[in-house]
Amino acid sequence: MAHYTPLHQAAADVVARLANVDAADLKVETPPKPAMGDLAVGCFAIAKAQGKNPAAVAQDIATAFQPTGMLASASAAGPFVNFRADRAAALGWTIEHATRGTLVPTELGAGKSITIDYSSPNISKHLAYHHIRSTMIGHSLVQIFRALGYRVIGINHLGDWGKTHGMLVAAWHKWGPIEPLDISVLNDLYVRYREAIKANPALDGEARAYFKKLEAGDAETRALWTRFRDISLAEYQTVYDALGIQFDEIRGESAYEHDIPRVMSELAASKLLTESEGATVVWLDGEKEPVIIKTSDDTTVYATRDLATAEYRWTTYHPARSLYVVDRGQALHFKQVFKVLALMGHADAAKVCEHVPFGLVRIGGKKTGTRTGQVVLLKDVLAEAEQRVRDVIVAGGADLSPEVLASVAPVVGIGAVVFANLASQRERDVDFEWEKVIALTGDSGPYLQYSHARCASIVRKAAKDGLTVAGEVDYRKLGTDAEWAVARRLMDYADVVVRAAAVCEPHLVCHYLLDLAATFSRWYTEGNGDASLRVLCEDAPTRTARLALVGAVQATLASGLGLLGIAAPEQM
Repeated sequence: MAHYTPLHQAAADVVARLANVDAADLKVETPPKPAMGDLAVGCFAIAKAQGKNPAAVAQDIATAFQPTGMLASASAAGPFVNFRADRAAALGWTIEHATRGTLVPTELGAGKSITIDYSSPNISKHLAYHHIRSTMIGHSLVQIFRALGYRVIGINHLGDWGKTHGMLVAAWHKWGPIEPLDISVLNDLYVRYREAIKANPALDGEARAYFKKLEAGDAETRALWTRFRDISLAEYQTVYDALGIQFDEIRGESAYEHDIPRVMSELAASKLLTESEGATVVWLDGEKEPVIIKTSDDTTVYATRDLATAEYRWTTYHPARSLYVVDRGQALHFKQVFKVLALMGHADAAKVCEHVPFGLVRIGGKKTGTRTGQVVLLKDVLAEAEQRVRDVIVAGGADLSPEVLASVAPVVGIGAVVFANLASQRERDVDFEWEKVIALTGDSGPYLQYSHARCASIVRKAAKDGLTVAGEVDYRKLGTDAEWAVARRLMDYADVVVRAAAVCEPHLVCHYLLDLAATFSRWYTEGNGDASLRVLCEDAPTRTARLALVGAVQATLASGLGLLGIAAPEQM
């Protein structure tokens, strides 16, 4: 396996050279007890390949070991070779790279592009709280892949086409015009029309007819649809601005209407199209239901437009991976679309397509949804979070100026909401509970933000006294186990970011940051109890080295929070 710190790579290289194996095949681990060493490499596979006893192989490697720049000693412990680091060298490398923000290997994505389809709400409806899952998982993945050197194209693939929009136009003609027109009016019209269909199924036919007119380019229908779309985009942008999200491309389903004839021709040329109950479909081996390409009234559906979308992204960006951050309920849809894409002659494009599913947001144990009118608005949650943060800060008597409070409250409130939605493995369902969503204590976004602010406070206090990290730093002064534990957590950062990208799991970064903050807190608390262990101690070389370590933690917390789409305030 690849290793992204020189300490781990050094251990793998030593074993590989002495055992004549490939370093990439070796796993470098942490021994179960600190007394056993800093790193461990198992010799099971080596011994099996060479027909030897694993313990004997480990002993031979340990005996032949010579100190390197990062490794001070080696010993055999059964089938493992345990290494002790040259801590001063390892600390120096880690702190300097963390401070410069170069712990994460940017060469991993060099020369590669990746498209990430996320958020992607349906227009004319509120941006509801449940939209935060796709929005923030996708936004975090954008930051993670960019940190690894990829050229990332973050795409907001708006749901702005289909029968839903025929329903809205039909509702407008039935109950409108309604002025002033805003997103709430559009949302209410949509919900009202869906309810009316239950009593009068003929209204569904009217909605289909209006969508057919929309696809046919009817001027009046297009003008209404454009107005609805513009109102929706303006509303969404206010929330995206609050969350700090900027898309590289905002391109709705409607953008692909001119590509549909070509898609239909390619499907026909591949002899994939057949008719079923008046609809044009593709049958796939092993599937009970066909993939509908056009309805019986000759209008397109999601699958048709998604085929065109996938083709466009492949030919435009040639991505190494093309991610679709969409809830797990669409798993079958994407499986079928990618399979059809390959069958119609775009195997290379289909190969890079990946559905990144996530769990539901539930309120009172039930799925939220605009169709039922059961929604909590995302903008309301963010506003409530900001107010609660203000109340907590004021009640706690924090010495913050009105200007600082005004800047801190929104970012801490948003940090709480975002972290609550990223901390769990993405395919798990998330229950909406105000107290959990806006938690300001415990394993939360605000706890991490406070940890960053505490580091910033230490550095600020030192600077006020004229103390900075300048010139040569004697890292040998960082000799306590607590300081080494902090450095070890910092060393893990690169591996965590790489793994998070590989499996599209931002929660790995969340839990890494919680571990880093807790490890830093233990060191800091230890210093508060013993004057000789304080960061701002009397001994100048030790103080400088400890300030450097604090700065490295601060930089890594800020970097990691940034990967999650969370701000890192310097005061709280």
